[in-house]
Amino acid sequence: MFAGDQNGLQDDPRLKAISEAIRVVPHFPKPGIMFQDITTLLLDHKAFKDTVDIFVDRYREMGISVVAGIEARGFMFGPSIALAIGAKFVPLRKPGKLPGEVISEAYVLEYGTDCLEIHVGAVQPGECALVIDDLVATGGTLSAAIRLLERVGAQVVECACVVGLREVKGKHTLNGKPLYILVEPRQHTNYSAPSVNGVETWRHDDIYRSATKLGSTFDPISKCD
Repeated sequence: MFAGDQNGLQDDPRLKAISEAIRVVPHFPKPGIMFQDITTLLLDHKAFKDTVDIFVDRYREMGISVVAGIEARGFMFGPSIALAIGAKFVPLRKPGKLPGEVISEAYVLEYGTDCLEIHVGAVQPGECALVIDDLVATGGTLSAAIRLLERVGAQVVECACVVGLREVKGKHTLNGKPLYILVEPRQHTNYSAPSVNGVETWRHDDIYRSATKLGSTFDPISKCD
């Protein structure tokens, strides 16, 4: 679901400000891509704080003990959310980045495969987890994160992203888990905006295209027991 469709957040000026703080860079990293550059959001203190606050307000009473951030832009939002809701932050990293014993989960890209890894023992069986990333389009990376966390015994409560394709509105889940999105991508440039590092559109699974791989209907989200 989109935050703007939620009771209490319709017409919330914070969402408009968040959207406008994200710079749109056309034809990057290749022709046809409208790159959503979140580095400009990070430079805008109020918009950055509002982004974190909206997530925190949603998740603070859900019994979440793990916030799992996907490399690399999930690391920009995940730790702040985790601290605010009293959870631990667990990085989900690309191969070879974690020094200890790891569990890996491979997933298919448009032209090959990639992998996410988690440290053994970082998450305990039965813990309730939130997955955070900056952008979702087709959902391949988020789906891999869900599978990885479930393999170590976690209960994934929801996936959350700052930006997401409008096609996912109210229609899809990722591996049966709800998806919560703050804003949809804009298609026009705004080079005069403050500045922020980009939405990871060079990840082939998150390039702007149809999001039909996401799944079926959203399920209501409830507190994790």
